[in-house]
Amino acid sequence: MLPLALTWALGTLIAVGVGNKFAEQAFDTALLDDAHAVGANVRLSAAGLLDLGLSDDALEAVLFDRSETMYFAVLRHDGSLLAGREGLRAATAPTGNAAHAFSNIRIAGDPMRAVRLVSRTAPGYSVVIAQTTSNRTELLTRLIVYSIAPQLVLLALLGWGLRRTLRRDLAPLETLQRTLAERDASDLTPVTPALQRDPGSREVEQLGIAIDALLDRVGDGVRAQREFAGNVAHELRTPLAGIRALAEYGLARRDDPALLREQLGAIVQAQGRASRLVDQLLALALADEARASLSLEPVDLATLAREIVLRCMPRADQAGVDLGAQGLDDGAPAEVRTNPALVEAMLTNLLDNALRYGRAAGRAPVITVELARGPNEWRLAVIDNGPGLKPDERRSLLQRWSQGAHGARLGEGAGLGLAIVARYADLLGARFELNDGPNGEGVCALIVFTPSA
Repeated sequence: MLPLALTWALGTLIAVGVGNKFAEQAFDTALLDDAHAVGANVRLSAAGLLDLGLSDDALEAVLFDRSETMYFAVLRHDGSLLAGREGLRAATAPTGNAAHAFSNIRIAGDPMRAVRLVSRTAPGYSVVIAQTTSNRTELLTRLIVYSIAPQLVLLALLGWGLRRTLRRDLAPLETLQRTLAERDASDLTPVTPALQRDPGSREVEQLGIAIDALLDRVGDGVRAQREFAGNVAHELRTPLAGIRALAEYGLARRDDPALLREQLGAIVQAQGRASRLVDQLLALALADEARASLSLEPVDLATLAREIVLRCMPRADQAGVDLGAQGLDDGAPAEVRTNPALVEAMLTNLLDNALRYGRAAGRAPVITVELARGPNEWRLAVIDNGPGLKPDERRSLLQRWSQGAHGARLGEGAGLGLAIVARYADLLGARFELNDGPNGEGVCALIVFTPSA
C-alpha cells in the first residue's frame, strides 16, 4: 500500500500542477485582452500629446469583473502616469522583443496579478492591468478538492480490495507454513494435499509442487543413505567376522609358519573381497545420487574400451584367459555423448564378471570385447564362452544382491556388479541386456548407446 499511496500522491501533484498551469494561462490571456482593449484607445491629441480616449463609463465596461478588483494605468515612455492608478508602476516591464510581461505585485497588501503591455510606436507608452487573485485561488482549491477526494475514495476501495484478495490468496501459504512447522523431520510426504483443502493462486500451487519435488529428491537421498548404511552393516558383517576368525586362528597357531602364511593369504583374499564389496556399495549409492549432477561429454568408445582391455590383460594372462577385442582398431571414431567414468565402470564390472564366472568345463576360457555399429547406435559387448545363464537368471541378476548359480557355487561376489551396470546404463540413457553368446555358448553382456545417450 505504501508504494501505491506514493504513486497516487505523485500523480495527484502532477495533475494539480498541470491544471493550475492551464488555469493560470486562461486568466492571463483574459488579462492581456483587457490591456489590449485599453491600449487600443490611447491616441495622439491635436497638440501631439498622448490621450486616453475612454470615458469613465466606457473604461468601467472594459474592465468589468463581478468578483475581482481591477486596476489600470497608462504610462508614458518616460514612466510618468498618463491615466489610472499610480501604484501600478511596480509591474515588471517586458524584455527584449517581447510586447508584454506578467508579474505578481501587491497593492495595499493584497496580492495581484499584473500585465504590462508596451507600445513601441512613437511616442511610445505602456498599459498596465492588475487584478486580484481570489478567483485563481478558489479555482485551484476546487481543483485540488475535486481531484483528491474521489481519488482518496478510490484508493481506500482499492486498498480494501487488495487486502481482501491478498489475504485470500496468501491463506494457503499460512497453511503451508503451519503444515511444515508441525511436521517431524522424517516426514517427507507431499504438501499439496494440505494446500488443496485451502486453494489459492496458481503461484502458491506451483510452490507446493516445487516443494513436493524437493521432498521427493530429499526422500530419495535419505532412502539411498539408509539402504547404503543397511547394506554395509549387513554385508560387511560376514567378511569382517571371517577376517577376525582367520586372524585369531593364525595367532593361535603362530608356531606353524606354513599355516600362518596360509592364514595371512586367506586374510588378504577376504580383505580384497570386503574392499571390493565396499567399492560396489559406494558405486551404487553414488549412482542413486548422480542423476541430478551427471555431466555428459563426447567419448570415443573405441579408445576407452581399448584402454580398459589393456589394463585387464595382466589379470587375464594370470588367470589363463584368452582376452581379445573386435572392432576397436577400425580407425573410425565411435563417438557418443556420455559420461566416461560410468562407461569405464560398466565395462570394468562386465570384464570382472566374465573373468570370474565365464569359465566352462572342457573349454579354454575366451573373453572378447566387441564394438559394433548398428542402425543409429553403437553396441559395446563383453562375450565369454562360459556356462551361460538361464532366462530367469538374466532377469534376476539385474537386481541387487542376486547371484547366479555359478557365482553362488564359487562363493564369490555379492550380486552387485550387474546391478551397478544396469543402474549406470539407466543413468546414461543406454540399454543393457544379457543375451546368449555365439552358438548359444556363454553370455553376451551388451550395452547399446543411442544418439540420445
